[in-house]
Amino acid sequence: MNRYPLWKNLLVVVVLVLAVIYSLPNLFGESPAVQITTSKINLKIDSELLARVEEGLKQEGVPYDAVLIDANSIKLRFANPDTQIKAKDTLQNLLGDEYVVALNLLSQSPRWLTSIGALPMYLGLDLRGGVHFLLEVDMKAAMDQAAERYVGDFRSTFRKEKISHQGITRQGQAVHIRFSQTAELDKAERIIKRDYPDLALKQSSNGNESVLIATLSTPAQKRIQDFAIKQNIQTLHNRINELGVAEPIIQQQGANRVVVQLPGVQDTAKAKEILGRTATLEIRMVDEEKSDAVTLDSAAKGQVPFGDEFFVDRNGQPLLVKKSVILTGDYITDAGPGLDQQTGESVVHVTLDGRGAGIFKQATRENVGKRMAILLIEKGEAEVITAPVIREEIGGGRVQISGMSNIKEATDVALLLRAGALAAPMDIIEERTVGPSMGEENIKRGMHSTLWGFAAIAIFMIVYYVLFGTVSVIALGINLVLLLALLSMLQATLTLPGLAAIALTLGMAIDANVLVNERIREELRGGMSPQAAIHAGYDRAWNTILDSNVTTMIAGLALFMFGSGPVKGFAVVHVLGILTSMFSAVVVSRAIVNAIHGYRRKVTKLSIG
Repeated sequence: MNRYPLWKNLLVVVVLVLAVIYSLPNLFGESPAVQITTSKINLKIDSELLARVEEGLKQEGVPYDAVLIDANSIKLRFANPDTQIKAKDTLQNLLGDEYVVALNLLSQSPRWLTSIGALPMYLGLDLRGGVHFLLEVDMKAAMDQAAERYVGDFRSTFRKEKISHQGITRQGQAVHIRFSQTAELDKAERIIKRDYPDLALKQSSNGNESVLIATLSTPAQKRIQDFAIKQNIQTLHNRINELGVAEPIIQQQGANRVVVQLPGVQDTAKAKEILGRTATLEIRMVDEEKSDAVTLDSAAKGQVPFGDEFFVDRNGQPLLVKKSVILTGDYITDAGPGLDQQTGESVVHVTLDGRGAGIFKQATRENVGKRMAILLIEKGEAEVITAPVIREEIGGGRVQISGMSNIKEATDVALLLRAGALAAPMDIIEERTVGPSMGEENIKRGMHSTLWGFAAIAIFMIVYYVLFGTVSVIALGINLVLLLALLSMLQATLTLPGLAAIALTLGMAIDANVLVNERIREELRGGMSPQAAIHAGYDRAWNTILDSNVTTMIAGLALFMFGSGPVKGFAVVHVLGILTSMFSAVVVSRAIVNAIHGYRRKVTKLSIG
């Protein structure tokens, strides 16, 4: 009567073994570390760089416990924070600005656990320490940039349509176009209404001149502002990868603000530098006419021809690039890596918007056989990412950039093209740092509250229900292990509210055991045999347990769907805790009871208080 089939017993054993294995990494903690990543596409993380790093640390007498290297970074683990900080300073001086050297924390889990995907939970800012930023997007600058783009677009359009004008200027977020002839103004107005439906137009006069004023319509302004927020959030995600933050929180707050939380980041200066970086992309033509050896040699010495700028590309080749900009990154809607079907080499496929496609088509038609340079401008300094030769006129808004050495480089270039620039400047208006010591104190208090709660429940259950109370306590402990394992497997972020949810889960989990035990008592008082009372107690308590847990889960799902930040973290742990408590209170506890009483032919009395 009270025996599980073999498959169910095996299921319980397998689940318990997996739970123990996947919860183990949380016991090993973290150690101070330094992470090295490259900030330039042409620089690689390889064994030569590793040897250079190890030699530099050896010369300075800085010991390290372990070193990890992959395709994107080198991580060195140290015994204590003092050694970590000394190593960071040493490596920064050794490697210079070409590499990003950041402080970090690494798990101390054994390699065999990591190899099977057993990783510790991510800890939130309040438990691990780190930095919190509130950034405000400069929407005025975003609107000014949009208006500035129309100035160049109008010049190109009027030149193409042969419309004469007296000048185009931007005044605030409006573009003023001056005409000496009313007929030309009317013609320009028709063209703008046809090609630029997002603009609102009005006419005015200024002495003998007629002025056509173009401003963005309200829906267009809203669209530009939404794009600026979304693009900046995407760009921040990409930049924060340089810091090696395992689980950053980047989310919009209000109409023009972004919250950034970086758990585990100790180097707040590096975090601020990366978050505050402003970058723009430009496509210009290489000045082929002046690219002879003598002129390039003179340009390298500082004698740059008028209208040009001197650069050295990734292969060390000197280039003279014209100052006039053909396209900026604002016209790019998408970019991704790929392979050239004819040559098999890695390339980047770029998609331009309608206006960008028209400008690019005209530029490539007029410059077949010449080189086009793609530049990333950051902190006032420009870098030539690539400078391919234009083979033919390119229309349709699809551009293929060749010359990539491998698919990783193509991916990196695509990333820069797609989200390398902030759509609008951002200012840090609030900064808050949570120290590792405060995080450790929060963990300690949360653990103490959970353990004291567990101990109090255990004492009550054992005293009140004796053997069955002991079984309930064992099931409760298994429930805690299951919950930790699930959070680790899902790589969820545990925060202080999450710890509160764990404490709440313990109380709710024991409630199911109380229902079962009381039901068994009732059946015994009603005259049932001990074996029949166990069977009836579990079966008849199930409906009540299910109803109570489902209603609580509905509330938890509502918190998850409509909450944010700490509320959502609480909801995740709460919902997972309900699932594990139902499994442990019903399936696991009954498996233990079956092991004790199920194989005994005659049971005369139950130790249930």
